[in-house]
Amino acid sequence: MQTMKPATAGGPYKVPRQHNGMRSGFLAVAMHAVLLLFLWVGVSWQNNEPVEVQAEIWDMKVQEAAPPAPTPEPAPEPEPEPEVVKTPPPAPKVEAPPEPKEDPEIALQRIKKKKLEEEKAEKLEQARLKKEADEKLAKLEAKKKADQKAKEDKEKAEDEAKEKALAEKEKKKAAAEKLAKEKAEKAAKDKAFAAEMSRITGSAAKGTTGTAAQSTGGRTDGGYAAAIKAKIKSNLVYGSDDDSLSARYAITQLPTGEIIGVRKVKSSGSTAYDNAIENAIAKSSPLPKKKDGTVERELDLIFNLKEMH
Repeated sequence: MQTMKPATAGGPYKVPRQHNGMRSGFLAVAMHAVLLLFLWVGVSWQNNEPVEVQAEIWDMKVQEAAPPAPTPEPAPEPEPEPEVVKTPPPAPKVEAPPEPKEDPEIALQRIKKKKLEEEKAEKLEQARLKKEADEKLAKLEAKKKADQKAKEDKEKAEDEAKEKALAEKEKKKAAAEKLAKEKAEKAAKDKAFAAEMSRITGSAAKGTTGTAAQSTGGRTDGGYAAAIKAKIKSNLVYGSDDDSLSARYAITQLPTGEIIGVRKVKSSGSTAYDNAIENAIAKSSPLPKKKDGTVERELDLIFNLKEMH
């Protein structure tokens, strides 16, 4: 043990130098060598192969001698151990360098930009959905209008068909009524003509002149026919310049000149001209008489448009 030397009077205290450093180093080296020796011996002892040991067990109670032990068969040669493939140690994990810290302002701007892009995408999606909904609604409206129009057209066609059928019915009814009226008028005129003829015939029997015979017999003279045509011409209303039109009519009249029947013998080929002639004949009743005051009951007249101008 080293003793502490006191400091000289008036001087600082000094730690004395140690002289056993080499000894400590040798002791440390020797200790490490012994430790390595023990480790090597332990590893070598663990690698020794186990030795096979055989033993026989005798039972003292058995009187008879045990059969001789069978000759042990030679042990099979040990199979060669497979070579141990040494797995190379895993490569050291290389850690990625730490990412540099992002500026808070830049991060905030990035978040705002991402949010704006998401809002824009959401608006575009909503606009697309709205457009699809509007298109579907427009198609439904168009289909509804088309169905409504088809229904209206069908109803209109049905109404027109009904009106046409009703008009045809009314037309046929009017034609039948007109025909019945014409027949009634003709019958009345024939009755009146017969009565007039009876009166005239009665007058002739009493000594009067035979105007009835003269009125119903003989040939139509040109002056008498021209006078009748002139009156009918004055009542004709027709504006065509086709001079080739010609119609032929048979007219029945009373002794007074009153027309009681008109019959178309030959058409001109123009319904308008035929109707105009018939209207002019009807308006010309009573017809002119001959110079002697007689009439012809039946007249067969031809009306050429060229002569009617």
